[in-house]
Amino acid sequence: MKELRVIENCSEIGAGTRGASLGIDALKIASLNLSSDFFAKIPSQRIEDENHLLFQTNSTPTAIRISGIAKVYERVANAVESTIKQKAFPLVLAADHASAGGTIAGIKKAYPDKRLGVIWIDAHADLHSPFTSPSGNVHGMPLATALSEDNLESKVAEPSEKALEKWEQMKSIGGIQPKLDPNDLIFYGVRDTESPEEELMQKNQIVNFTVAECRANGIAATAEKGLERLANCDLIYISFDVDSMDPDIVSYGTGTPVKNGFSPEEAQELIENLIEKSKKVCCFEMVEVNPILDNKGNHMAETAFRILEGISPKLSEYAI
Repeated sequence: MKELRVIENCSEIGAGTRGASLGIDALKIASLNLSSDFFAKIPSQRIEDENHLLFQTNSTPTAIRISGIAKVYERVANAVESTIKQKAFPLVLAADHASAGGTIAGIKKAYPDKRLGVIWIDAHADLHSPFTSPSGNVHGMPLATALSEDNLESKVAEPSEKALEKWEQMKSIGGIQPKLDPNDLIFYGVRDTESPEEELMQKNQIVNFTVAECRANGIAATAEKGLERLANCDLIYISFDVDSMDPDIVSYGTGTPVKNGFSPEEAQELIENLIEKSKKVCCFEMVEVNPILDNKGNHMAETAFRILEGISPKLSEYAI
């Protein structure tokens, strides 16, 4: 049985809405209300954030607050690497999705010679760069840092020298660049993309298993189909954004909700199948719970916590 350790990252400076920094505490409150001892029995550490930058003027509009995010990347990478080297399993709970590139960097620092597959369960592809993002919000860029992809063919913006310096820093954390091959990335549930991301997905033939496809073919079968594409990978990292779920079924308690997503039951079934059938999962991350935006009290956190607690036995039994 693998020992689980929680890494709490309350950084929300990569998002365009406020409140995700409260998401981890919302999960903890949900656990208390559900009479769970989950957070009592699993060791945890909290990463220092840079959320004070929210009160300062931003000077990098194509990559908002990227200087602070670069620092958080380093801290998350170090925490993930340290947890793995201590023979424990990193269970990352993050506010916004921006720092997921730091999670990937930490895995690669711990396993520099291993081939990593990434399973991204999300409503969004998060493949933007400072050259392509329409918003400048870095939570839409983490996979591009892991792929070391500027996507200049779809360039729509001219980042400043300061932004590019930090962008290059984020891409090169750990001295490994790129950290991920596009052939080793698969999506589940992506349904809100911009043209630069679509062009990149098409160019690299990155597969997205839609919600409709998962339902038509069955969750278990679609999980197996995804794992077949990652058969040559030594390790798998699963990143689960709660906006992959349908806000009309769950709630709008996330920064960028998109209709027609997974039900909670489908999301949990998918994750459990991926964990059990691959037996290669080395890290799991849950992100973007935002109780400030929740139209049903703390329902998103409660739903997300039930999934988290539900998949944990599978992680303990089958994770690397």
